[in-house]
Amino acid sequence: MSTSSFLAGRQSLAGRLTRTLILWVGGVWLLCVLAVVWYVDREINHNFDNELIEVSHRMFAMAVQELERLQHSGTQQPREPLIAPKQLFSEDAVIYQIVDPHEHVLLRSAEAPADTFDVPLAAGFANNSSWRIYTVRHPTLGLFFQVADPLDERRHALNRTLFGLIIPLGAVLPLLALVLRNVARTELRVLQELAAEIEKRSGADLRPIALPGELPRELRTVGDHLNRLLERLSHSLDVERALAANAAHELRTPLAAARLRLQTALDHDLRRNDVQAALDALRTLSHRTEKLLQLSRAESGASFTRNQVDLVQLAGAVAQDFWQDPQNTERLMLKVPDTASPEVLGDVDALAIALRNLVENALRYGGGRVVIEVMAPCTLAVRDSGTGVTPEQLATLRERHVRHSSDRAGYGLGISIVGTIVEKHGGRLELSSPPPGATQGFEARIVLQQA
Repeated sequence: MSTSSFLAGRQSLAGRLTRTLILWVGGVWLLCVLAVVWYVDREINHNFDNELIEVSHRMFAMAVQELERLQHSGTQQPREPLIAPKQLFSEDAVIYQIVDPHEHVLLRSAEAPADTFDVPLAAGFANNSSWRIYTVRHPTLGLFFQVADPLDERRHALNRTLFGLIIPLGAVLPLLALVLRNVARTELRVLQELAAEIEKRSGADLRPIALPGELPRELRTVGDHLNRLLERLSHSLDVERALAANAAHELRTPLAAARLRLQTALDHDLRRNDVQAALDALRTLSHRTEKLLQLSRAESGASFTRNQVDLVQLAGAVAQDFWQDPQNTERLMLKVPDTASPEVLGDVDALAIALRNLVENALRYGGGRVVIEVMAPCTLAVRDSGTGVTPEQLATLRERHVRHSSDRAGYGLGISIVGTIVEKHGGRLELSSPPPGATQGFEARIVLQQA
């Protein structure tokens, strides 16, 4: 196996997940074992102590009787402790002794080593290096009865419990690691399928990714967000392609006209008429370039903001721009409602571009007087009193690059820009010719949603 494939295997999500689970499961298991050991040690000591208490109370009277019998028999020296016979108790050997308040040993079991009870004389429990000792005082005779239990037995009992828990853990961990590895690989197979689908996508293929049906909720959320990202990228790419196509279509004629006029002017020693014609062609080129940029921004929609927009203020600002030209002062009128100003939620610059395109088309191609009207609840209307368009022409006005005549060259692109901006704002663009209640003319209405 190569170094790169080995490192790739180590960095795989399934491997990392398996190692993490093993470490956490092993750590939690170890903590549980320590807790169980602590509890078992506590219970073992508690049980052994209870046995010591029970044995001491049960044997005290018997040991006193044996002390009295041995003292009356006189078989040993008074200064030496009496040794109880081994057959005094039928159960397992019990290490005990009887002492007086001055710590003189009066009676000792035969199995008791000499230093077993090397602890201060006091009622209750006490430990030395090898023994756990319980001392009880006789209520009337002034004697103390001590029983000893070896600490090794408690340690052995605790060790058996500890090994009984740790050994299975050591044996099960490898098997658990194998199981967790297989589970991780199985559960992450859908992630590999998702990665394979993503790998198939390229700059030319931005189709949505087919999400497997058994995809977990978290990965499905990632897939949904990724599909939305691909959709936005595809839309942006379509906008770029449309801009290139529109530019190639719209700018070819003005560029050719400007080049031809300039060449004619050069051939005829820069005659004024030819230079003026070239300037007109360049002006047309600039105008169409501006329209293309507006259309590109409207179709992308990426820079649109959402703020409160006062339609009366918007219409007034657009009208003021056109009134700066003296030719439009008498032709353009603004009509606003007497009630409160309608407000919408949208991009004020984009809506201004849409309204400006409608007014520009009406002034340039409509003829007669042009009226900008703000209507409740949230409608902007631009109407002219010109000849209008036929029903067949009205049906194609929204299409780009449609030319009904040479003098209506701007209708298609301008109306397309307006329609795109209105659509991005969730509104409607309504075209009618003639306007309602009139015999001729043309009207365009932008119907928006109230804020």
